[in-house]
Amino acid sequence: MTDTDLLGRVALVTGANHGIGRATARLLAARGSSVVVAYFRDEASEQYPPVYRENRKLNGNDVANDIVARGGSAQAIEADLRDEASVPALLDFAKEHFGDVEILVNNATGHCAHDSFADMSATGKSAPDDVGADTFDKTFAVDARAPAMLIAEFARRHIERHATWGRIVGLTSGGPMGFPGEVTYGAAKAALENYTMSASVELGRFGITANMVYPPVTDTGWVTDEVRDFVATSTDHLHVAEPEDVAKVIAFLCSEDARMVTGNIIRMR
Repeated sequence: MTDTDLLGRVALVTGANHGIGRATARLLAARGSSVVVAYFRDEASEQYPPVYRENRKLNGNDVANDIVARGGSAQAIEADLRDEASVPALLDFAKEHFGDVEILVNNATGHCAHDSFADMSATGKSAPDDVGADTFDKTFAVDARAPAMLIAEFARRHIERHATWGRIVGLTSGGPMGFPGEVTYGAAKAALENYTMSASVELGRFGITANMVYPPVTDTGWVTDEVRDFVATSTDHLHVAEPEDVAKVIAFLCSEDARMVTGNIIRMR
């Protein structure tokens, strides 16, 4: 994979104003892709550290301007993925500025609810929210419905123009045993996994690959000393990663070298 292997490609990265999304947008641009930095400034739960809460409110224009200053090509657009109309609007925006989207990175995370079916205090996790319609709607709208609709719109346009090259990458978390303490978030990510795996089967004959990346504990502003201590003694976690570590895996999946890699959930540890 060369440093310019994505030259001339057009990428849409959601949740790209901070963390893994920002690192991914920067790296795809550095490898030649024109990048749409899609973002939405919102409030995170007070359960998160102040740094993370501030990061979620960052302006995506700063990311795009930084990419351009480094010699890349980028445009930012703020879009609320809870609004169905944002999906075609994002792809239209990309086409207006750069051309049809060929790389779709479903990275955005919505409500960040800490919810559970029971008192989680004994496990050391705090889950102040009950599972309910409001939590479900806010979380699934961004973490499952919007990326599914983006995949559908991406695929429809790809097929209509008889394109032969495309990449879809999603970000996930949780696992087969769910995500205790953040059960709705975990369920939404499981739904995205399923949508993406279906896309890998249905869209493969059109030259589209579709994969999921399961990052390790990644310091996007929420990692505290307590979390680092947990990782150091965990049998299931090996690293506290930086966003750039995850972006490299995403960029590989978008590369020509990964043309036969599809239908995978790649677990980083």
